[in-house]
Amino acid sequence: KPPAGGAATEPFGYNLFTNPASTFAPVSNVPVPPNYVVGPGDTFDVQLYGNEAGNYVLGVDRNGQIDFPKLGPITVSGMGFDSARRVIEERVAQQLIGTQVNVTMGTLRTIRVFVLGEVQQPGSYTVGGLATMTNALFASGGVKTTGSLRRIELKRNGQLVSTLDLYDLLLHGDTSGDHRLQQGDVIFVPPIGPTVSIDGAVLRPAIYELKSATTLEQMVRIAGGLLPDADQRRVSIERILPSRLYETVNFDLLNRPGRDAKVENGDRIHIATIRPTLEKSVQLVGDVYRPGDFAYRPGLRLSDVLPTFKELKPTADPHYIMIRRIIPPAHRIEVLSADLSRALTERGTAADPLLEPQDKIYVFDLTSSRASSIAPILQKLELQATPQQPAAIVGIEGQVKAPGRYPLEPGMRVSDLIRAGGSLDDAAYGGEAELVRYRVVGGKIRRTRIVNIDLAAAVRGVASADLALRPYDVLLVKRIPDWKTPGSVDISGEVRFPGTYPIQRGETLRSLLMRAGGLADDAFPEGAVFTRTELRSQEKAQLDLLAKRFQAELSAATLQSVRAGATGTAAGAAVAASAPQNLAIGQEVVRELRTTQPVGRLVIHLTRLMREPVGGPDDVVLQNGDRLFVPKLAQEVMLIGEVQNPTALLYHSGWSRNDYINRSGGLTRNADRKRIYVVRADGEVVGGERVGWFRRAQSVDMRPGDTVVVPMNPDRIPALPLWTSATTILYNIAIAILALKGL
Repeated sequence: KPPAGGAATEPFGYNLFTNPASTFAPVSNVPVPPNYVVGPGDTFDVQLYGNEAGNYVLGVDRNGQIDFPKLGPITVSGMGFDSARRVIEERVAQQLIGTQVNVTMGTLRTIRVFVLGEVQQPGSYTVGGLATMTNALFASGGVKTTGSLRRIELKRNGQLVSTLDLYDLLLHGDTSGDHRLQQGDVIFVPPIGPTVSIDGAVLRPAIYELKSATTLEQMVRIAGGLLPDADQRRVSIERILPSRLYETVNFDLLNRPGRDAKVENGDRIHIATIRPTLEKSVQLVGDVYRPGDFAYRPGLRLSDVLPTFKELKPTADPHYIMIRRIIPPAHRIEVLSADLSRALTERGTAADPLLEPQDKIYVFDLTSSRASSIAPILQKLELQATPQQPAAIVGIEGQVKAPGRYPLEPGMRVSDLIRAGGSLDDAAYGGEAELVRYRVVGGKIRRTRIVNIDLAAAVRGVASADLALRPYDVLLVKRIPDWKTPGSVDISGEVRFPGTYPIQRGETLRSLLMRAGGLADDAFPEGAVFTRTELRSQEKAQLDLLAKRFQAELSAATLQSVRAGATGTAAGAAVAASAPQNLAIGQEVVRELRTTQPVGRLVIHLTRLMREPVGGPDDVVLQNGDRLFVPKLAQEVMLIGEVQNPTALLYHSGWSRNDYINRSGGLTRNADRKRIYVVRADGEVVGGERVGWFRRAQSVDMRPGDTVVVPMNPDRIPALPLWTSATTILYNIAIAILALKGL
C-alpha cells in the first residue's frame, strides 16, 4: 500500500553509501590527536638538539617499547600520544643533560577490526590507526536498508563501548559519536528499528527510523520542516491497528495536541498542501503579451486588467473577451463576455464589466480554433446541467470566422453570438439567417423550431431581430449565392497571350482562348493537351485498383505454376520453368502501375473547337485547375513499345504505319501484332484490329504528331489476363507524358 501522499518514499540516509570512497588507504597527513592510543607498529620521529644532536625513527615493538639510543627501552604502549611524548621528554631531560627533544608521530600502525551485522559485506577489515566507525562502515560497503542507522554498536573486548547514531551526522553534522577504532574492535549493525514514513509538503519526504518515543512535531523537524505551501491543518496518519487493519487519523499542527501526538511504528504521515487556487486574484490567459495573475480589489474592471489594445497580440480578437466566473458555494461556473473596444471607450459602465475573485479572462486568437480553450468550460456546463436548467450552451455555424459551440451568457443575444464566432466573414449572406431552436415538450419529446432572422438588423442591434438566446440554440449564417470563386485555368504554349486566367462560372475553353488572343501562327492544335485535376485523381484511383488486381492474379499464377511443376508432366515442367521470368515481368508491371503518376488528360479536338462558336459541340466547360498546352507544329511520328528501336521519325506523306515500324527496325519477338494501334496527337486512339476472317488489317492514315504503340503479346504470360489492360494503360500514360514534355 503506497503512502497517503501517493508516490512511494525511500528510506532516509542509506544513499550515504551509494558512492563508495575512492580509497581506504591509511591517513598519514593529518595531525595526530593527543588522545591517540599508541601501540605496536607505531613509529616516533625524535629530534635531539643542544649538547646532543640527532634524528631518530623509533618504532614500538611487540612489547610496547621503543629502543631509544643511549637511553634504553621506554614503554609507551597503551598510552595516549600526549602521555607518551611527556615520558620521552622526561627521560631525555633526566639522562641527557643540556639536551632538548622534539617528539612527533611517524608512520601509524594499521589495525584489524570486524564489521558485522546488516552491512553489505560483513567481515574483517584492515584500516588505519586513525580510522573511525564510519571509515569501517564505508570499507564494508555500507549499511543495508534492513540495518539500523541509529543504533550502530562499537564493542571492545566483548563490552559495548558506544553507540553511533548516523542521524546526528546526517541531520546535524555531529561527529562526536564517531569513535576512533582500536585493534580487534567489533562494529555491529543491528536490524532496523521502528520506522515511520512522511511525505507531502515537507522538505525531505522519506522513511525514517525511530530511536525513541517521537511526537508528530519532532517527525516534521526530522523531515526538514514544512514547505511554504503546507496545510498544517490537514495532516493525516495511516496507522496499523492491532486488528491488522488500517485506519486514518487526522491532526492539526496548529494545535498543541496535534503537535504532541505520538507516532507509532509503521505510521504513514501525509502533509497536505494548500489549495492551488488564488483566492484574491484574477487570471489573464490567451493571445496577450503579458498573461498572468492580477491582484483583486473591489471595483476592479476589465479595463484595469487590459487598459489598452497594446496588451493584445496582433492576431487577437478584441471583440470577444470571455470571462469565466465561479459561483459559490457549489462552484458552479458562469460565463460572460465583453467587447474590449466598448470597454475601453465606455470605462466604468456595463460595457466594462466588474470582475470578481478567481475570474479567468480569455483572449482568443482569430487565426486558430477556439475549441480547445472553450472545451473544458463547455464540459463543466454540461456536467452541471439538470432537466430544470439545461446546459448553457449555444452554437453558430456557417459564414463566421470561428464557428462552433460557445457558452450561453446571461442575457445573450444573436449579435453577441455572432461576436463570439469572430464576426461575419466576407461570404456571409446579410439578408437572412436561421436560428434553430430546440425545446422539450412535457419532458417526453424534443421538438425543433426554425426561426428566420434578419441578420443585418440583428447585427445593428434591432430588438425585433436581435433575439435573446436559449440553451442549445444554433445560428446558421448562410453563404452569398455564387460567392465561391470558380478558380483559374493555365494556358501555355503557342497562344498569343499565355498565362493563368481567372475564370467565371460556366466559362468555356473557346471563350478563354479568345481572351488569350487565339492560337499563334506556328501552333499545332491537333497536338493540344488538355489536363484536369479531377481526371488525374480518377486515373490514380484506377491505377491503384488495377495494381491490386494485377498483384492478386500474379500471386495466383505463381501458385498455379508451382502446382503445374508438381504434376511431373513435361507441360507442367515447362510452365514451372517459365514461372520465374513471368513473375519478374509481372512484378515490374505492378511496380510501374504503383509508381506511375497519372496525367489526367481529356481528349479535345481543338481544330474543330476553334471553328465553332462559344458553347459549340466540341467546347469544354472549364474547371478550376484545368491546363491547356498547345505545342509547336509537329513534324515527327513516335514509335514506342515492342519495336527494335523505339524512336521518332520524320513525317513523310504517304507512309503507312508499317513503313514507320519497318524503319524503326521492325517488331520484336514479344510484339502483339494484332493489337498495334496509333494515338493521334490530340489523344484519339485509332486501332488496327482485324474486321473479318479474310480481310486484311485496317490501313491507318498517318499524320504528324502520331504515336505508334506496339504492345507486348499477352500470350507471353498466359496466366495473367489483366496483362493487356495494364500494358495498354502504361503505354497511354507514357504517350501523354511525352506529349506534355514541352510543359
